[in-house]
Amino acid sequence: MIEVKAMMVGVVIRVDAGPGTEVAEDQPIVTLESMKMELPVPAPRPGRVREIRVQVGDVVQEGDVVALLEDEAG
Repeated sequence: MIEVKAMMVGVVIRVDAGPGTEVAEDQPIVTLESMKMELPVPAPRPGRVREIRVQVGDVVQEGDVVALLEDEAG
């Protein structure tokens, strides 16, 4: 399992990829807003979204796990 973590404190404004979605490296999984800027939280590697652990409106802290990906090995 690959953990996708927030890089900074922010509010989730969009979920860009739901469970079951195949994502490429650097493809946004969720988008945060911090200091009036939109900040995508990208996939660190290619994989399939297994679980989204946040929803729109949630406040996340730096290092919080926002999603889990399955890598190609499953």
